[in-house]
Amino acid sequence: MEIPILYQDEHFIIINKPPRILVHPSYYARNIEGPSLVEILEEQLGQKYHPIHRLDHKTSGLILFSHDTEMVAVLQKLLEKNLIQKEYRALLRGFTPESGTIDSPVKNADTGVYREALTEFKTLISITVPIPVQPYDQSRYSLVQFFPKTGRMHQLRKHANKISHPIIGDYKYGNRHHNAMFVDELGIPEMFLHAYSLMLEHPVTKEKLEITAPYPDFWHQLIHHSYFEKFKAYL
Repeated sequence: MEIPILYQDEHFIIINKPPRILVHPSYYARNIEGPSLVEILEEQLGQKYHPIHRLDHKTSGLILFSHDTEMVAVLQKLLEKNLIQKEYRALLRGFTPESGTIDSPVKNADTGVYREALTEFKTLISITVPIPVQPYDQSRYSLVQFFPKTGRMHQLRKHANKISHPIIGDYKYGNRHHNAMFVDELGIPEMFLHAYSLMLEHPVTKEKLEITAPYPDFWHQLIHHSYFEKFKAYL
């Protein structure tokens, strides 16, 4: 497998992570087979790159990497100061509000401590699908933009659940009936959460970068179903 590199210079790279790949080896994910993203990139590029931030195993999209430990620290500081703007796209259950803010602490799995977490969102489109999902005779879905202002583990997945509009394909925080419908009726078991864009000022050149990542194939598979073709304008 070759990882798509969407930006590269002597300081850092921005890649488009496929779903179902771990960013780095983890004891907690030891049952997941296959090489990690760090290992694939090292083989592909001939040197070791360090992730500036993480994405979950099933989440796709943009991640920053650098082979320079000093640049890693610089970029992580920009993230902490919210100077790297991230946009995610997600498919949620139900009709979400036009826009909103989710301000709800997220528990750290390692320490058990709750930390402040903030996410803004905007609805792109909502649709009704004539496929019954318990307990209703039809189902509703919304395509949303997420703009995380903090970077907690599983923040977007937990925040989507918090507002009762969980992400489709999220088997930990999602809705099992809707997840099952996507598998049984549409043949798609994946999680619909994609790190779509990054905006930042290059810390060395001062160039303003805005990088967007193509969606994985299963998103396009979805719009081939007539019920979801209205999503096509946003993919």
